[in-house]
Amino acid sequence: MQNLQKGHHTSDTLLGGRVQLYQPGEGFRVAIDPVFLAAAVRARPKGRILDVGCGSGAALFCALAREEETSGIGLDIQACMVSLAVKGIKENKLEQRAKVLEGDVALWSKKNEELFDVVLTNPPYFAIGSVPPSPHRNHSHTESEVNLADWIIACLECLRLKGQFVIIHRAERVSDIIAALHRRAGAINIYPLWPKKGQPAKRVVITALKGRRSPTVVHPGLVLHKENGDYTEAANAILKDAASL
Repeated sequence: MQNLQKGHHTSDTLLGGRVQLYQPGEGFRVAIDPVFLAAAVRARPKGRILDVGCGSGAALFCALAREEETSGIGLDIQACMVSLAVKGIKENKLEQRAKVLEGDVALWSKKNEELFDVVLTNPPYFAIGSVPPSPHRNHSHTESEVNLADWIIACLECLRLKGQFVIIHRAERVSDIIAALHRRAGAINIYPLWPKKGQPAKRVVITALKGRRSPTVVHPGLVLHKENGDYTEAANAILKDAASL
């Protein structure tokens, strides 16, 4: 990811320059998680994608770059991030395919039930009180009154029957995610992301289909880094060439 400072935000690129992204100069900064999240999306032609907790739009823009016949909406509770995502829509020439809204998913989902073919999300990773407070990072990293289970349920409410749910999260939260999906979704696929060969996974990408009951599959996953710290060929194929997970 390349960046160029512009006042209080930076202008960055993802997917080898195919996606332009504006984000805060300090505080929460996009790493690779949204790119891997978008790489797991399987949208039908003319399908509608919802990115819950979209931040400045990284995962949404990557998904729309990969799925060129789709449209999408990003939803985020932080006005500052929505403002940056709106700038990103213009920069990526997605005015006819995307929009970003400010809102709380727990409330917004009640008025937008079963409208989307794919819902993807990179929710806050930490429960309240589990990490020291930070004025720049708390909204993006720490759960609010909407905990992980409620967040997932709200996402599923927005999803059409047999639609795809996609989430990236810390590996230690797998059991919580599976529990929240129980009775509402199936055909669950788990993709571990290993930092290096032989190391425990720190992140997982999980997909599920609403209203399905097919068995859960744990995939071999993907090793991100070589021993020297460079990205592996498989990781680079996703990060730079928009390959699927």
